[in-house]
Amino acid sequence: MAVQAFVAELNNRKDYQRVIDPMFTCGMKAGRVWLEPGADCGVHSTEDREEALIFLTGRGTARIAGKDFAVGEGRVCYIPPHTEHNIINTGREPLVYIFCVAPVLEKKKGE
Repeated sequence: MAVQAFVAELNNRKDYQRVIDPMFTCGMKAGRVWLEPGADCGVHSTEDREEALIFLTGRGTARIAGKDFAVGEGRVCYIPPHTEHNIINTGREPLVYIFCVAPVLEKKKGE
């Protein structure tokens, strides 16, 4: 399958927005999440993929494999494969972030 470059625009709606669909990539997907104060995205697993979260606004907690990490505007969070996690908005404003999920590639020896 040949993939093409493209640009996606973020909308201003206060909900989930799919930004990159894996049907148009080599396996990557991405979206924008908008969590109101007190909300969370729900516990889920990365399964056989790795994930990066790029926080645009707000502050909160990333609960990753039972450990809590402070997250929020200007921070990036990495979640390894096969890891349960949840993102919780602990602030007073929306917690907005972009997630990027990609298949795990086998590392070559020495990398």
